[in-house]
Amino acid sequence: MTLSQSPPVAAAPEYAESADDTAVLAPVPAEPARRHGGDFRGDIAGLRAVAVGLVLLYHAGLPFLPGGFVGVDVFFVISGFLITGQLLGEIDRTGRVSLAGFYARRAKRILPAAAVVLVAVAAVGRFLLPRTVWETTGGDIVSAATYVVNWRLADRAVDYLARDTAPSAVQHFWSLAVEEQFYIVWPLLIILAILAARVLRRVPARVLISLGLAVGTALSLAWSIHYTAVSPQRAFFVSTTRMWELALGAGLALAAARTARLPRKVAIVLGWAGLVAVTAAAVLITENTAWPGYAAALPTLGAGAVIAAGVAAGRGGPVALLGTRPFRWVGELSYSLYLWHWPMLVLAAAYWDGLSVQRGLLVAAASVVPAWLTYRLVENPMRYARSVSRSPRLALSLGGNMTLAGICAGLVLTMSGVFAAGSVDTPRTPIGAGLLPRTGISERAAQMQDSFEYIYPDPLKAANDAPDSASVCFQSADPADVIWCTYGNPQGKTKVALVGDSKMDQWLPAFQAVAAQNDWQLDIAFKAACPFTTATTLSGGDAAKPYTSCTQWNATLLQTLVERRYTYVFTSHGSGKAAGPDGAASAQALADGMRQAWARLDAVGTKVVAVANNPSPTVKMTDCVDKHRTKLTACGFDWQRHDRDEAFQTQQLALSGAPKVKLVDLFDFICPTLKCPAVVGNAMIYRNGSHITATYVRTLTPFLADALRKAGVEVTYTAATNGG
Repeated sequence: MTLSQSPPVAAAPEYAESADDTAVLAPVPAEPARRHGGDFRGDIAGLRAVAVGLVLLYHAGLPFLPGGFVGVDVFFVISGFLITGQLLGEIDRTGRVSLAGFYARRAKRILPAAAVVLVAVAAVGRFLLPRTVWETTGGDIVSAATYVVNWRLADRAVDYLARDTAPSAVQHFWSLAVEEQFYIVWPLLIILAILAARVLRRVPARVLISLGLAVGTALSLAWSIHYTAVSPQRAFFVSTTRMWELALGAGLALAAARTARLPRKVAIVLGWAGLVAVTAAAVLITENTAWPGYAAALPTLGAGAVIAAGVAAGRGGPVALLGTRPFRWVGELSYSLYLWHWPMLVLAAAYWDGLSVQRGLLVAAASVVPAWLTYRLVENPMRYARSVSRSPRLALSLGGNMTLAGICAGLVLTMSGVFAAGSVDTPRTPIGAGLLPRTGISERAAQMQDSFEYIYPDPLKAANDAPDSASVCFQSADPADVIWCTYGNPQGKTKVALVGDSKMDQWLPAFQAVAAQNDWQLDIAFKAACPFTTATTLSGGDAAKPYTSCTQWNATLLQTLVERRYTYVFTSHGSGKAAGPDGAASAQALADGMRQAWARLDAVGTKVVAVANNPSPTVKMTDCVDKHRTKLTACGFDWQRHDRDEAFQTQQLALSGAPKVKLVDLFDFICPTLKCPAVVGNAMIYRNGSHITATYVRTLTPFLADALRKAGVEVTYTAATNGG
């Protein structure tokens, strides 16, 4: 298993507490729960163990549980059920809901253990995480401590240029954020229902609560289905697509009296069927399944069935398995276990440069140790401290201080990253590709250089070494309108356009230099992950979804290019597929659409030139170079991957049926050695993923000019000192 790509991170387990703070109660308990009978729900304790077990095994990389992340949905249902049961019990006892008491119980139950983990991640991460992620991770810790990290991760998930960002060590806090946001709104709605019932008099509060819950559930579910189809990356993290899952559990709490009277045989079948549904979801669902959306109904309804059937089914139901001592022990430990396992996996992956499944399982198992210590030394002492339990003010103060500790830890790590980057001092401009022979690379016999006196841009700053178009002229994934920017001479007789995605955008600095010496009008139009084609574009790999805005963007772009009759159009792409005749993702369909677009331009006298894509390195280069500054060979990768690159293969497929279109391929000057290097001539080559730094692209300008001439482009170029 590797953690180079961010997998879904499942939710944290949730707890409800009665007046005496005993966890895992049936809704509306008449008496304080007893540890070994009465109102204690052993099936729910065990169901929590199932959920956290699925999460741990999935995160450890176990291949036969591709949908282990459905534990998030199980936890949400449990949380909605238990917390709503607690609130309804308070209403039955007192006729009201104490917000101070409710949030005080939440604070002393959730925040101390969370703060311990956040502080530990900041402290240990300072030594094990790459310096390139200190600032980002510190910001994540601050967001996790304030329970808004899910929105931060949602924004990052759709940031095309940040798609290779390593998974955050506190990414799993997104689910806690969703739950806490739900618990800000839900008690307030219950209070409003109580007040409305007093005004209406004849309508019971529970009826109004149930009505409001039904409306909210329907709206959230509908939005989840819609938003998952439109923006699945954001839909995974945002609260609005998840509220229906918590609301489902809340509905079960409202219906607890009725479900307790289910016929025993029906309840037994229902309970076991629910447990099977949860397990089946973990086995059958994969990361390519659009999530949450309607697909999340399988594990959520399964969890709901287990909960609904539990009381009526008795010992014949899933409690026969879930209520056993091992399941209950893991269930009690699940909150701390959830908090610790993911940071340990991320930190271990940073230390070992990735994790095998075997190591992942060992690390996940080892997380039991700090989880047990946190449970015994932090969770329980805070939960059962009489002084804290008796004083909501003291509990809230404790929670505030725990939150402040997490914020401070995150800020310290953030500032460490800022200072580390600020301390970088580069003595002079690198020569980069300027040291390479202009005649090309005849054979890759040379070895990579292990170290340099300096590297520019320094890997701590390389991510920002992008073309100046990135912040203004680059269209993001959702909008379909074309953003045009003009460089060079706006009145130049030679009109040139660069179009495509970020893999064309990366070449802008070199084209700017060429345009300046050739009096070109240089227009650019780029869109995230959007290849230039007439085909119906897709996104999302093999389980691709329609990339509607890209298809619309291309239609507008092509019409404009035809109308303006450019002298030359240069295009490249690094990702994306198109819909074939059967609607499935197809490289042939994309290539056919590329040829059709090129033919439209050829018909109006425009010469099209494709710029070859360069493949992705096998590691995140900025992290690797910073970690191996004196052994850069550790960051090299196989140059033959160029021929296996999917985007490059699609380009060649398209070119095979378009003899007038030429290919410009500068891969030999990006990878001039036996192993493709991270640094050439003191210049850092990569900034994120396989995107090349603006610095190195500038040093490639003479080679680009040579390649353009060979492709039939009328261009002159006189290289400046050091090749650029």
